[in-house]
Amino acid sequence: MASGALTEPQVHGLLAKRLWFHIVGAFVISLGVAACYKFAVAEPRKKAYTDFHRNYDSMKDFEEMRKAGIFQSTK
Repeated sequence: MASGALTEPQVHGLLAKRLWFHIVGAFVISLGVAACYKFAVAEPRKKAYTDFHRNYDSMKDFEEMRKAGIFQSTK
């Protein structure tokens, strides 16, 4: 009597269903991590480099290092 009320366990297609769930989940998580990296790391770094090179004077920096005696090959 009790066996008629129980449902049979799902065996057919269980692996495919679980794989599909995990593949979609991994794809969504990887997109989220990539977006977080872009906006938390890459964009601020790009802005910092742009700001540095906008105001950087290489000749002034070279003259300061030359006067400090860092270079041995220049007078």
